[in-house]
Amino acid sequence: RMEGQGSYALPTGTEYRGALRDGMFDGEGELLFPNGGRYRAVWHRGVPTQGKYTFADGLEYKDKKWHYCDGYDRRFYTEICSGLKPAGISQLTNLDPPRKIPEGCYDCGDGFYNPETRVIVDYKLRFLRNADDDEHKWIVRTCRKAWDETIEHEPKP
Repeated sequence: RMEGQGSYALPTGTEYRGALRDGMFDGEGELLFPNGGRYRAVWHRGVPTQGKYTFADGLEYKDKKWHYCDGYDRRFYTEICSGLKPAGISQLTNLDPPRKIPEGCYDCGDGFYNPETRVIVDYKLRFLRNADDDEHKWIVRTCRKAWDETIEHEPKP
């Protein structure tokens, strides 16, 4: 079994670096995700007891008093750090310029979603998962898509 300091690569491309004991994460260690995010934690028998997630752009997640992109302040992290662009120039995502979405697909946060095949691939076009009905509805309703369409305001009946 794994013991001591080391690293472990998961099939998803995520890598663990840190303390291992009896084949499990145990002690200080971090998960490095393919998207550039990292989760540093203190582990006990494979379970994190305390930790902190940091996105690839440096934004740190806080589970309490999380104010990023909430209803009150819709700015992206780069806009918070670097200021807003001049009037008339929009920033569509935290990445500037935003990722180019393949034709007919949606950008669902961890990859691209094709509603025809219901397959989600990562940003390097590697398979991630198949979307169930609930995830399909959420992506189609809320995520950025590869095409533009004009939406008319519909007054309430």
